[in-house]
Amino acid sequence: MPNTDNLCMSCMKPIGDAKQCPYCGYHADSPQLSPYLPIRSVVANRYLVGKVLEFNGDGVTYAGWDMTERIAVKVREFLPDAICSRENGETQVRVMQGCERAYTDCYQSFLELWRKLMRLMGLSALISVTDVVEDNGTAYAIYEYTDAVPLRKYLLSTSTGYIPWERARQMFMPALSALGTLHSAGIIHRGLSPQTILVTPDGKLKISGFSIWQARTARGDLNPELFPGYAAIEQYGFEGQQGAWTDIYAFAAVLYRALIGTDPIVATTRVTNDRLMIPSKFAEQLPAYVINALINALQILPEDRTRSVEQFRAELSASPTAAYAGEIQAMSGDRSVEPAQNETAPAAPKKKKSEAQPFLIAVGITLGIGIIIFAILMATVFRGSFSKKDDTDQSSLNASVTESTSTETIVVPDFKNLSYEAISKNPVWDGKFTFKTKYEYSDTVKEGYVISQSLPEQTTVAIGSEIELVISSGKESVDVPDVFGRSYDDAKQILTDSGFVCTVAGNYTEGVVVSMSVEPGSKAPKGTRIELTFSTSNENDVTNSDQSSGGSSIFDRLLGQ
Repeated sequence: MPNTDNLCMSCMKPIGDAKQCPYCGYHADSPQLSPYLPIRSVVANRYLVGKVLEFNGDGVTYAGWDMTERIAVKVREFLPDAICSRENGETQVRVMQGCERAYTDCYQSFLELWRKLMRLMGLSALISVTDVVEDNGTAYAIYEYTDAVPLRKYLLSTSTGYIPWERARQMFMPALSALGTLHSAGIIHRGLSPQTILVTPDGKLKISGFSIWQARTARGDLNPELFPGYAAIEQYGFEGQQGAWTDIYAFAAVLYRALIGTDPIVATTRVTNDRLMIPSKFAEQLPAYVINALINALQILPEDRTRSVEQFRAELSASPTAAYAGEIQAMSGDRSVEPAQNETAPAAPKKKKSEAQPFLIAVGITLGIGIIIFAILMATVFRGSFSKKDDTDQSSLNASVTESTSTETIVVPDFKNLSYEAISKNPVWDGKFTFKTKYEYSDTVKEGYVISQSLPEQTTVAIGSEIELVISSGKESVDVPDVFGRSYDDAKQILTDSGFVCTVAGNYTEGVVVSMSVEPGSKAPKGTRIELTFSTSNENDVTNSDQSSGGSSIFDRLLGQ
């Protein structure tokens, strides 16, 4: 097991023997909050647990260290404090008496949620989940440790507290596409807010803060975490099924906060006073279609709200044709993505009659009369002329219809630095792209991971488009040069020129090389550390050095001649 004693248990950076971290200020003697895992606990014989970062109704997130990959991670532990507990200093979870059924149901929801997220690892606008393990009578999800900051903090750091639409459009649209992919995978977030949407150092949004549905709905077994102003009315225990529209409400509320600079009014207040306040200054600055999209997505009643990500995206893109298609899809019965199994919410109440119903009836009557008149004309005046139409006209009609059909598109994700094996086995990408691969050596990208892609990320292309991924073959292996009998300067220069890192046993560099940790003439990846042992004034010391080095020695070579 690698030595981790010098790591800060908050930011996971090496700090040597220091008690207080010079990077984040964390003190090594800081106590861990109860009932959470003791600091330096190890989960699944692989993940070192650090301090608590955050917690809510379904569990706790720790700073962590992957001792296999030697990288910082975050460790999410399933620990719903309303139905289970842990004694101070222990690791095993104990289920409270009478809560066994609730614990089992929530436990399965946790595993299902995070395993689905792990299969979506190729999406750059989502946190990257790398592992799901079970230990200590509970479950853990492992995901990336990023330098991203919450959107709320990012907005507060601006001079105005909000951002213009053009900037928001560039940031939010890729995240909205990722949200659509979540819904297609059967995942409803239910906790989108300026706290759970992060901003990366390069200004891109990343969705985080995932919890099981039981922790995002009031009046249940767990202590709910609802974000005022961002949680939809159906999450407060009111009648109404949860679904994609629940996330659309929250996402629109976050966009509203980014554009206006204030939090939306809490949904429970808007029930009795349903007013969406947009100050006149912003009403003049924002495009009318953006305001209209926000109004539609922030409707209090789920049945009145924008129903799908596709429809919301079309309205935000000022695309009347696409928006109309989204509305048709919503009206045809495919109006929503149903929650995944174990994510059932209360059934929606009966719909109230639409205010537009009289108008629709009038339109229907008018269309009916028109159809009757048209049928009479077809049967009399135009019958002869239509009978003369030939196959060529019909072919032209078919061609016209084919050409007018819109092509389905997809936004290209960022595949760089992701495992090609994970991408190729991910069902999310089935049929979305035609993948071609090319392999190259890389000193910086791990073997099997993507170096570059032919289609730029965040561009819109037709579904099924060809994309070439350049995959890393790892570091190039080259012949290890023979530096026996050479001085330190010569040996170092030769090894460095060949792409190796030269180190010295015992820091003694006088004399000539008498031992190498890697056999000369063998192949080794570039960047490999090769330890050299040099002769000393005492021949016995040289011999001892050769025996302990484990590599080839000059004496071995002489004996073999």
